[in-house]
Amino acid sequence: MNSKMICLITATILTLNAQLFAADGKTYEITGTVVAATGTTLAIQKGTEKYEFAIDPATIKGSAELKVGSTVTVRSVMSATKVEQSAAGPNPASSP
Repeated sequence: MNSKMICLITATILTLNAQLFAADGKTYEITGTVVAATGTTLAIQKGTEKYEFAIDPATIKGSAELKVGSTVTVRSVMSATKVEQSAAGPNPASSP
């Protein structure tokens, strides 16, 4: 293989890896007290804020059973399930 081909392959691999990492989104970590837990949802309280998560049973596999009052740390990624654009668009008069 010549050096141009090696550079092209390397650049392609690096570009694809960057796109895959960017697709993951920002990771958030919250530690709080369990206030409610079912097989598919988890609610925790941190200070005055309450956070609710949809969970998969595989998410807690290997962890102790989630009990109300226990302290847990949740790592999550914010992900949009649907994005809609309004037909009217922003009102320029209301912008600062």
